[in-house]
Amino acid sequence: MAPFRLQKGGAEVGKTKKGKGTKLMLMTDGNGVPISGFTISAQVAEVTTIETLVDIQVAGQKPERLLYDKAADADWIRDTLQLRGIEQITPHRKGRKKPSRQDGRSLRRYASRWKVERTISWLGYQRRLLVRHEYYPHLFEGFFHLACLMICLNRF
Repeated sequence: MAPFRLQKGGAEVGKTKKGKGTKLMLMTDGNGVPISGFTISAQVAEVTTIETLVDIQVAGQKPERLLYDKAADADWIRDTLQLRGIEQITPHRKGRKKPSRQDGRSLRRYASRWKVERTISWLGYQRRLLVRHEYYPHLFEGFFHLACLMICLNRF
C-alpha cells in the first residue's frame, strides 16, 4: 500500500525548481529588525515586488539605502528607487554587459547584509513558515507577521 501524500495548493503557491512554494519578502532596518514584509507566490520575480516592499513599511519613513542581492540587478528598479530618493546597493550580475552603475565605495555597505540574512534564518526557526501547512494565504501571512513580531520583541 502506497503512503498517502498531500500536495501543496491554494493561492500564492507557485512552481519552483524543487516543487511548489511561497516567497517571504522581508525588509529590515540596519540591526535586522523587520520593518516590512509580505508573502508572494514563488514563481513571481522578486525584482517586481521591491517597490511594494518599500511602500508597505511599518515605520512610515523611506529608507536611505536598500541592500539587495544580485536578483535586483536591473537598471529600471535602480532608476525608480533613485527617483524616490533611495540608493540601491546591489552587486552586478556576473554577465552584465552594460557599464557599472555604482562604485566600490557603496558596495562596502553590502558587507552588512549578513544582518538581513540572519533575520531570514530566524524566520526559518518557525516551523509554520518552513513548511507551509495553511491552505489560505492570509493565514500563512498572519503567521509570517507573528514571527516577525516575535523577532522584534526578542530584539528589545
